[in-house]
Amino acid sequence: MLPARAVSFGELLLRLSPPGYERLLQSPSLRASFGGGEANVAISLAHFGVDSHFVTRLPPNAIGDAAVRALRAEGVGVGAIQRGGSRVGIYFAESGASQRPSAIVYDRAHSAASEIDPRSLEWRDLLRGAAWFHTSGITPALGPGPAECTRAALEAARALGVTVSLDFNYRSTLWGEAEATRVMRPLARSVDLLIAGEEDLRTTLGIPIARGSGPLDLRAFETAAEQVVAEYGARRVAITLRERLSASDNGWSALLYDGPTKILHRSPRYLIHLVDRIGGGDSFAAGLIFAELDGRPPDRALRFAVAASALKHTIVGDFNRVSVAEVEQLAAGDDGGQIRR
Repeated sequence: MLPARAVSFGELLLRLSPPGYERLLQSPSLRASFGGGEANVAISLAHFGVDSHFVTRLPPNAIGDAAVRALRAEGVGVGAIQRGGSRVGIYFAESGASQRPSAIVYDRAHSAASEIDPRSLEWRDLLRGAAWFHTSGITPALGPGPAECTRAALEAARALGVTVSLDFNYRSTLWGEAEATRVMRPLARSVDLLIAGEEDLRTTLGIPIARGSGPLDLRAFETAAEQVVAEYGARRVAITLRERLSASDNGWSALLYDGPTKILHRSPRYLIHLVDRIGGGDSFAAGLIFAELDGRPPDRALRFAVAASALKHTIVGDFNRVSVAEVEQLAAGDDGGQIRR
């Protein structure tokens, strides 16, 4: 069924990271790259063969030019990117190890994307001919302009019959729970595929998952997903399950509740030794989007998405630089234990 046209909306950030597992500015060196939740999804989709486009705002300077080149180099359409403002948002990412957690410091106030004018985006034109629109809860957290842009985009997508996915991605450093709840709950009513972690459901939608400390209680997750579908009208609800064994090792799996059939699907569980966990949730979202666009049933879509995300955790940087064939190999049970010659 591919290629289909997909549009993502959000902020592209400059990422600055110290070498290896050093602390920030332990040595006078920082590696520069680009990243950001929605851009990571757009890039993953491009690598999977989707006609992927990204909407954002970047300043008309050398850093903004480099950001556009980075997207174009990964196969993402950049024709809808606005040029304006004075700075690219920055985040500093320090990789954790063992008992020391990873850490992120944001420097994104007054970025070009955070000051975007909602009146400057003609969403019906940007989404015409698209099969899918994706964004996340990070974008409306940037301020009133991005929040209004997100609302308008979802409204236009709904009117045009474009399938919509929203990854909640609650960030406590960008806004508080009360503000996130006020903004996100109305937006959630215009979404076909809702993607969330367990904590996202509690903080943003006020839907706690009542479970004990023992084995995974699938019924508790199913009840929460049923409530999301009933209250917000989503067609599917995906819930990621990260087991934080240490900063170096995580268990990773996910659930997908299919509203029309009322079936909860559970993925295989991967035990991952982390190289870089940033972008893990974005790669999961992209895997689900690709699999749905490709016409795969929910159980196969979930297996593909979790395998894609497991591979992302092994790659330095925000972007998931893997192919459909590589993901399918892992999803089929090839765990990478042998060298491919």
